[in-house]
Amino acid sequence: MSVHRVMGIETEYGIVDIADPAANPMLMSAQVVTAYAGAARSTSPVLWDYYSEDPLNDARGFRIDRASAHASQLTDEEPTLDPPDVWGTVTNRTRAPERPRSDWTMNTVLTNGARFYVDHAHPEYSGPEATNPLDVVRWDRAGDEIALRATRLLSQRPGMPHIALYKNNTDGKGASYGTHENYLVARQVPFDDIARLLTPHFLTRPVYCGAGRVGLGQNGQRPGFQISQRADFIEAEVGLETTLRRPIINTRDEPHANADKYRRLHVIVGDANLLQVSTYLKVGTTAAILWLLEQGKVPEYLWELTLADPVLSATTVSHDTTCTARLRLADGRELTAIEIQRLYARAVREAAGEQADAQTTDVLRRWEETLDRLEQDPMQCAAQVEWIAKLRLLDAMRARDGLQWDAPKLAALDLQWSDLRPERGIYRRLEAAGAVETLITEEEIEHAIHYPPADTRAYFRGECVRRYPQVSTANWDAIIFDVPGEATLQRVPMPEPTRGTKAHVGELLEAHEDPGALLQALAGGE
Repeated sequence: MSVHRVMGIETEYGIVDIADPAANPMLMSAQVVTAYAGAARSTSPVLWDYYSEDPLNDARGFRIDRASAHASQLTDEEPTLDPPDVWGTVTNRTRAPERPRSDWTMNTVLTNGARFYVDHAHPEYSGPEATNPLDVVRWDRAGDEIALRATRLLSQRPGMPHIALYKNNTDGKGASYGTHENYLVARQVPFDDIARLLTPHFLTRPVYCGAGRVGLGQNGQRPGFQISQRADFIEAEVGLETTLRRPIINTRDEPHANADKYRRLHVIVGDANLLQVSTYLKVGTTAAILWLLEQGKVPEYLWELTLADPVLSATTVSHDTTCTARLRLADGRELTAIEIQRLYARAVREAAGEQADAQTTDVLRRWEETLDRLEQDPMQCAAQVEWIAKLRLLDAMRARDGLQWDAPKLAALDLQWSDLRPERGIYRRLEAAGAVETLITEEEIEHAIHYPPADTRAYFRGECVRRYPQVSTANWDAIIFDVPGEATLQRVPMPEPTRGTKAHVGELLEAHEDPGALLQALAGGE
C-alpha cells in the first residue's frame, strides 16, 4: 500500500496591476514570465516544445475535431498577444524600450524541471513530476515563490507595472481559473472505473482541502461563505473541457509519457491551496485511492457510493460549513461528506495493513484524525484546513465590526488572503507567525526553486536546462539540444517518468560537460 506515484500540481495565478486594475492580463502575464525566464538562466530561456501535445484526445475513445474545439482547448499552440509587443506601452506609464518578438517568453522550462508560462491570461506554474505527496507540496510551494520573485524582477524594470499575484480560483466576478492535479495511472485501469470511483471522492474531499470563499454562486452574487472556490463552477459530470462546462472528471487523454503504459488523470475540480497540510491531504488521499484501483482492492462498499446528482452534490458540500448536509446516493441512502470520506479512509486502512510505508501511514493518520475533528468541531482544524482557517478570521472580523456576509470588507479580506506578497498576504502573515502548520522548511523551498526532484525524469530535464546552454526546447517527455556542428536538432525522448533520475543519470551528467559527449554517451547506452 503506497501513496507514492508520479504526480504534480499546476496553478494559474490571479493577476492585477496595482496601479491599473483594467490592464491587459495576458500582456502582464507575459511580462511576468519573461522577467523570470530572463533571470533564471544565464543564457536564453529554454522554450516549450509542443511536438507531443495532444489536448483533443478523449479518454472515452474519440478525438475532438480541431475545427469544432473551443479556443481554450487548443493548449498545443503558443499563445499570442495583441498588440505584438510584450514590453510595450503600459497605461499611465512611460514606454519601456522596444524589444523584438524573439525576446518574448510565453512559455519556458526552469532549472527545477517545472514549466512557467502564460495560460488563459494568467501566469501558470506547472510543478515538476514528483513521486510522493510531500514532494508535491515542496515544488508547489516553490512555484508560489517563483511567481512572486517574477513580479519583483519585473518591477525593477523601468516603466513596467507593479503586479500582485493571487493564489486563488476566482476573481469574484464570474471568472474561474484552475489549480489542476495530475496523476499517472496504469493504462490497464478502465477510465470508466476511474470516473465511477473518484467522483464521490472529488466532491467530498473539500471538507479538508477546500480553500474557502466569500460569496455564493459563480459571481458571488448571494451573501455567504462556502468551503470550495471551484464548486459553483462545476457544471457537468464528465467532459474534455476545462474552462467551460467544467466537469467533475476531465477526460483529456494526454499522458505525456508512454501511452501504452500510462494514462494521466487530469483533475480540474480542486482548489488552490496555500495551507500545506490541505495540499498534502488533497494529493495523498487521491493517490491512495488510485492505488486501491490499480491493485484491484476496491471494496464493494466504495463502488456503491454513486451519487444521485453529482453536480448538485458539489454545491451542497461547499455551501455547508457544518459538514452535516446529507447527499443522496443512487441507491437511496443519504450520507454526509465526512461519512463518505470515512468509507474511503476505511478501505485504505484495510488494504494498508502493516505494510504501508512511512508517508502512506502519515497520510492515513492525518486523514482519519482530520475527519474525527471535523465531525466534532471543524474549528479544531484551523491550523491544517484552509477554509476553516479563513472562516475563523472572517468570523472574527464580522463579530468585531458587526458585518453581514455581503460586506465589501469581507470580500477584500478573502482576496488579501491569497496575495503572494508576504507583507500583504493574510495567509503568508499567519504562516510567518506560526499560526498554521507547515510541512516544508524555508531551506527546502529555496532548494526546490532551483533544483528538480531527484527521483523522476524531472531531474534530467532540470539539470540539462541548468548545465547546458545548448538546450533549446523541452517538454515533459523530451529535451531538444542544438549542438554546434550538428546538422539537425538532437531530440532526447523521455517516455518513462521514472527514468532520468539522479540515480540513473547523475554520474553521466557529472562526467560530460559537453552536450555532444553527453548525447553520444546516451546513444551508447551508458
